[in-house]
Amino acid sequence: MPSATDTPVAHTDPINAKILAVSEDRIQGFVREPFGLIAEQSGIDLETVLERIRAMLRAGTIRRVRQTLMATNLAEGALVAWQFPPDRLEAAFEFMSKEDPFSGHVVIRSTDAATPGSHYRLWTTVKVPQGFSIEKHCAALAQLTGAQNFRVMPARRIFALGVGHVRRKGMEPGSRSDEPAQVKNTEKVELSELEWQVLTELKRELREEEVAVDLWARRAKEAGVPYDTFVEVAENLNRRGVIGRFSTFLEHVKPLQSGERVTRFNALFHWAVPPGRELEAGKEVGRFHILTHCYWREGGEEFRDVNIMAVAHGTDKDLVLAHKRAIDEHLEAIGIPVTYTNVFWGGRSEIKPSEISPVEYAEFCRHMGIDPETMR
Repeated sequence: MPSATDTPVAHTDPINAKILAVSEDRIQGFVREPFGLIAEQSGIDLETVLERIRAMLRAGTIRRVRQTLMATNLAEGALVAWQFPPDRLEAAFEFMSKEDPFSGHVVIRSTDAATPGSHYRLWTTVKVPQGFSIEKHCAALAQLTGAQNFRVMPARRIFALGVGHVRRKGMEPGSRSDEPAQVKNTEKVELSELEWQVLTELKRELREEEVAVDLWARRAKEAGVPYDTFVEVAENLNRRGVIGRFSTFLEHVKPLQSGERVTRFNALFHWAVPPGRELEAGKEVGRFHILTHCYWREGGEEFRDVNIMAVAHGTDKDLVLAHKRAIDEHLEAIGIPVTYTNVFWGGRSEIKPSEISPVEYAEFCRHMGIDPETMR
């Protein structure tokens, strides 16, 4: 067996690619032995799966391993577009990415030409715990960072949510599922104290030594909850639709140790379809395999009333645009009018899980000199 120093860590290594094709976004929900299921579905023995994931995590090829949550069902969340004076943009990026635990994806975006909304350069995902106002949170961030304007766009429905950068490499434009995408709602679920206790341990990133069998037995012990109770609560949360996927997240926005990039172009697609046809359009757009995210969001006048948004990644800009043309042509072919469309390209990016704990939120507010009660 190779030593830790010569274990291949490139995402393009054939064995690693087989593992990542499963581990990025194929392990849905709560699984008692997630690494065992990755081994089973990838056809790679468990010992090798554990060794390779540990090595890729150590090398930075994988930036984190964690159980994700359906945070849209647990917290108030939205995509937020921000307008800043040019000389404040970089400082705002630094603040959102380093100082606000409730901002997740932080991306500076641009368009190929001056278009409606192109002066909104900073885009973030924001989540605040239930009972608090996302509008008030964003207004506080705007004051702290000197934003001129911001647009909060909650997800009304979700049509696609998954990463899978490795399995999307070389995908042909137009590749789509035989059936329309399933629709996920964003209704909020209230949790008990015990459920929050289990959920907090479930969502915490794995340390390298935790990439092992009996993962949840260790986490149950750390939570001070009997293992049987821990998995019973986790499985119940899974049935209630608040558990996402168990995932190894590739570092896809920065060069890897080898100098390679997993992706180079990050495109946010916008479409405006007639009011009343959002569900139909979203289910059709969400069929396309290239998309990592697809939502019904309301862009408002600033963005020419776009209401379907999706994200795709790739290493070739022309190929990313070819994927979008395939979606455009499909919508036209099935008779769904598009009154406006655009592409916002991602530049500088930071990606981190958004905190959703009410306790952490109150502490953050006090740290910023804000009374938490005024944020409700």
